[in-house]
Amino acid sequence: MKFAWSNADRLEEADIVIIGVPDESGSHSSRKSASKAPDRIRQVSSERDVFVREGMKTLAMPELSTINKRVLDFGNVKKDEVADVVKKIVSNDKIPIVIGGDHSITTKAVNATSGVIDDVSVVYFDAHPDFICSTKEYYGSVFCDISESINVSRSMQIGIRAPEPEEIENLKRMSITVLTPLDVLDIGLRNLADLVVKKMGKNVYISLDMDCIDPAFAPGVSAPVPAGLSSNELIYLIKSIAGNGIIGMDLMEVSPDYDVNDSTSHLAARIIAELISSIKLKKDVKAST
Repeated sequence: MKFAWSNADRLEEADIVIIGVPDESGSHSSRKSASKAPDRIRQVSSERDVFVREGMKTLAMPELSTINKRVLDFGNVKKDEVADVVKKIVSNDKIPIVIGGDHSITTKAVNATSGVIDDVSVVYFDAHPDFICSTKEYYGSVFCDISESINVSRSMQIGIRAPEPEEIENLKRMSITVLTPLDVLDIGLRNLADLVVKKMGKNVYISLDMDCIDPAFAPGVSAPVPAGLSSNELIYLIKSIAGNGIIGMDLMEVSPDYDVNDSTSHLAARIIAELISSIKLKKDVKAST
């Protein structure tokens, strides 16, 4: 089953390419099933955002807009194939959206992207900094594992509220800009969106761990932490960033076995749709100049 908003059949005709990575080999969480997320998110999008009336199918659009992009659902790939697939997509001026799986998959996607595009900045939405450097190549070391391939000074983390002591030291050492959910409330969404867009430059990659959202909105995640962002706060920020242009995105750590009525999987699908509807493509920028 494909993502509900998929409307392209070939890479050549696509603007955006969705890749599923059903793998959680880099997770240490006791709450398993993130490997089921790519297919579950696709299934829920097709069940809840496709309407059938008098034999005709129609899609539920994001907000009050349409998806005027060509979206290819590439299907699922193995974790060790991610780097090659993402590199091919980015090299062809397409935007990859990677659905995991655990957050360690992000390391392969970001490093592959930075191998094609210079000066990549990452906005990292997560409850955890994932900045452990004493252990490498797992879901808690992602930011350390990508730090040498990105522009750290332009990158930032949003939603952080459960750091380990080592992570606090690493964040200070690298002078990473970190915003907690309380900072988001204090600064205000519009001001924060402007701050992010101004800081991050042109080559922005969004990495989203669904546990950045409060469990009241997203209960089905691998490592839930109370007092997170609301679903609307996250979507507002992601749409604002995408509207300025992005080079890639991933969405990680949905755990369908711990979900409630598929609410987290459905929210994940809607986040992707909202992001796609808001993305400013390079060809649109060229056409307006």
